[in-house]
Amino acid sequence: MKLKTAKQKTIDMLLDAGFVLTEEEKERVEVADFGLNRLEKEGLQLITYENNDYYCAKELVLFPNQTCPEHRHPPMDHTLGKQETFRCRKGKVYLYVEGKDASVIQANLPEEGKDFYTVFHEIILHPGEQYTIPPNTLHWFQAAEQGAIVSEFSTTSRDEYDIFTNPHIQRLP
Repeated sequence: MKLKTAKQKTIDMLLDAGFVLTEEEKERVEVADFGLNRLEKEGLQLITYENNDYYCAKELVLFPNQTCPEHRHPPMDHTLGKQETFRCRKGKVYLYVEGKDASVIQANLPEEGKDFYTVFHEIILHPGEQYTIPPNTLHWFQAAEQGAIVSEFSTTSRDEYDIFTNPHIQRLP
């Protein structure tokens, strides 16, 4: 999928879900393929509303069955790392964090790179449900077959410092 197509699909999903976006926000939609070039399987689309020294607010958009790869937000600048709360707005999200593994997971691991997924404590988020991920916690997430929109509320976001389990991932181009 081309960047321009993915960006427009993201905008359409947000508008269809009732979100109101300014023209400037539409221009700022980010498409992250993590340098893997398999966006529809492993990737993430997002719009950052605010990111300052105190907090960050974003919308995360996942296409059907799309997976945001496993990563963590490490300690830095005298903080424990980024803490984030995910609130599902539309669709269904399978979120995996450190903890007791589920006996069977609902998500489908991406075939290519599946060895880089190591945490399987499963949290399923439906619209209106939320979960807070502690700082420096390994996590990954996947949309169900209809795709998903997740609001993220967190401490300051410094995506360039995220640590991914897959060493081939490049968060920022």
